[in-house]
Amino acid sequence: MKRIVLGLLAATAMVLPAFAADIQPALLYDLGGKFDKSFNEASYNGAEKFKAETGIAYVEFEVSNATQREQALRRFAEDGRNPIAMAGFSWADALEKIAVEFPETKFAIIDMVVDKPNVRSVVYKEQEGSYLVGVMAAMASKTKKVGFIGGMDIPLIRRFGCGYVGGAKAAGATDVIQNMTGDTPAAWNDPAKGGEIAKTQIDQGADVIYAAAGGTGVGVLQAAADAGKLGIGVDSNQNGLQPGKVLTSMVKRVDVAVYNTFMDAKNDKFTGGINDLGLKEGGVDYAMDDNNKALVDDAMKAAVEKAKADIIAGTVKVHDYMSDNSCPY
Repeated sequence: MKRIVLGLLAATAMVLPAFAADIQPALLYDLGGKFDKSFNEASYNGAEKFKAETGIAYVEFEVSNATQREQALRRFAEDGRNPIAMAGFSWADALEKIAVEFPETKFAIIDMVVDKPNVRSVVYKEQEGSYLVGVMAAMASKTKKVGFIGGMDIPLIRRFGCGYVGGAKAAGATDVIQNMTGDTPAAWNDPAKGGEIAKTQIDQGADVIYAAAGGTGVGVLQAAADAGKLGIGVDSNQNGLQPGKVLTSMVKRVDVAVYNTFMDAKNDKFTGGINDLGLKEGGVDYAMDDNNKALVDDAMKAAVEKAKADIIAGTVKVHDYMSDNSCPY
């Protein structure tokens, strides 16, 4: 297994130009694949933007199982890759060890806090962006029943769901049907099961369904579109996956976290600590483009913009599920 992993690491490495010897960035993806149309792909887009602007290449690695994490991270650190960005909370255990062993290496982890001086922990107020798309879901719904499908059943994903419920009920939804895809990492990459769950929710009356499930969400959006219902995407702007059938996407700017990590290291401005990004900081938002503009009328746009302004101003407080593992809505 070790030989296979090291071979894969070598195969994914890109040759760095000589002028970039002072920075050798690396990106490690979570389970679900680089092109998951969601979380991992947003990370990739941030790295690609950095490469396009600076001409500095990066190395990357996609884990296929959890046992590869520590070995892959250690190999990049031993090879002098710096900074190293990790997409996903599941890298935390490996990073806790390796950040100590390589104190001069700059690390960034997305969706988890690792309290080390050389680690930047980027976390998001997903509940705030989810509240906004919940408002839109309720206003678009004809049945006033909307759905939420999460990936792996963990507190982070329940944070998405709780914010969505809050926004939907504030805007008139009578019922929010909630399901999780599973309790293992396989739940992030099972579009067939996502589609099955979506069909079940539709049979129960849901006509707008929000998927916070990584690659599994692609199946949710497909099933909703096939049934003539509306889906809501997550992390990346997924409006174009089913044009005219995706009401909006809760955009989580994972791309910015990766881009800033690389650029700050290049400009000698990298700092450790916690970056907590919500609506006010531009870390989350809802997506509008040509693919969904016909679905969002003036009243809906006004309502969601008011909710956004109220959250930023602090007049509306969106409950953070992870603060007490409860959802009061």
